[in-house]
Amino acid sequence: MQKILIITGTRPEAIKLLPVYLEFKKNKKWDVQLISTGQHKEMLWSIFNFFQVRPDHDMEIMTDNQTLETLSSQILQKCANLFRQQKPSLVIVQGDTTTAMMAALSAFYQRIPIAHVEAGLRSHNMYAPFPEEINRRAISLMTTLHFAPTRTAVIAIKKESVSGKIHNVGNTVIDSLLFTRAKVKKNIKHFEKYYSTMLSGHKRMILITGHRRENFGAGFVNICDAVQGLAKLHPAIAWIYPVHLNPNVREIVFERLKDLKNVFLIDPVPYDHMVFLMMRSYFILTDSGGIQEEAPALGKPVIVMRTTTERPEGIKAGCSILAGNSKTKIIQITNELLRNRQRYQRMSTAKNPYGRGNSAKQIATAVKNFLA
Repeated sequence: MQKILIITGTRPEAIKLLPVYLEFKKNKKWDVQLISTGQHKEMLWSIFNFFQVRPDHDMEIMTDNQTLETLSSQILQKCANLFRQQKPSLVIVQGDTTTAMMAALSAFYQRIPIAHVEAGLRSHNMYAPFPEEINRRAISLMTTLHFAPTRTAVIAIKKESVSGKIHNVGNTVIDSLLFTRAKVKKNIKHFEKYYSTMLSGHKRMILITGHRRENFGAGFVNICDAVQGLAKLHPAIAWIYPVHLNPNVREIVFERLKDLKNVFLIDPVPYDHMVFLMMRSYFILTDSGGIQEEAPALGKPVIVMRTTTERPEGIKAGCSILAGNSKTKIIQITNELLRNRQRYQRMSTAKNPYGRGNSAKQIATAVKNFLA
């Protein structure tokens, strides 16, 4: 029986890899194991609980204010030990996290084939997103099976002349999103009641998320000052912000936004709650990569609060606007989207460029052919 290890360490990785894990489990000829590094402990387990799965191995590496150096060395060593013990036929990683990078490097050192889900995204700026841009490029150099989410990603991989087979399969986040949206719709009254104190009495709701490392410091100050200005300018709008647990984010966010009556700072929410909030929002302010992919499938425009994005397809399709982390520009674009109904309509009806929700099945088929 061939053994496949699926490695995840953060909430976004789990959201995008669990559809793959569940699809692979249908094949009785494979011993499929889910591995958690625990890079993000609390937020990661909320996804496991929602999908009703448990990792076969949990490395539990998370520490307070962990540095990239410490995190990287721990993942590399623990993956090395696990891979020597398990001797897998294939290691699957996702995206651009430290978990993905170090797990791929460990597998490469042991000459284990690597499958890279969401391969080929590029911003072409080594410091934005940081360190994710370099992580993703380095993983491509070691990968045997590249599972690209878009044609643009396929072209990027080909330009780099790396080895391995490239498959354009769409983004697995759409698999998770559509599954979750169906569950939310069945229980919509529960969610409306749960968030009634935030939603009632407000004309609209705008969802905010922010956590990127390259925005730490001045970037987050600018973002929070923009939200502060917008909240004061638009008191009839509810601004809901699930605040990332990283203290580099929380300290600035709470310092600048906690006293505004129409800004609701809440802890990170379970994935079904996040999907509900996206569904209920008028549009979304974010520096998240995943939300740039999810929101178009829900018909929600996105204002991207980053200086660059490795997801240009959304910008090109008209689903998203790149605002940077400038206070002035974030306020300007947000005001325009609130006031210009035609532009809002164009963005909310733009075609989603990130897939149809069948990515996990395509990945399983490609892996089956590879291992045959």
